[in-house]
Amino acid sequence: KVLDASTLSFGTRVKWFAICFVAGVVCSILGAALLWLPKGIKLFAVFYTLGNIAALASTCFLMGPLKQLKAMFEPKRLVATVVMLVNILSLL
Repeated sequence: KVLDASTLSFGTRVKWFAICFVAGVVCSILGAALLWLPKGIKLFAVFYTLGNIAALASTCFLMGPLKQLKAMFEPKRLVATVVMLVNILSLL
């Protein structure tokens, strides 16, 4: 069951999923809009990365963090996961 992995209620999980997902979309769109400003490439990279992190966090609320990590590191998703994480970490 989904609820066995956490003490959060299903309603709380859905609420935080929506909050993180909307924040991720807003950050990604903001990053794309800022791309056209001077030094916009850096702003794009920061906001787009924050958007991706928020989107990943949103699915953690639905699935739970361990199940999320297990799914991300399945053999069929391993290359995509590693490429995504390397790109996110390259900004730090």
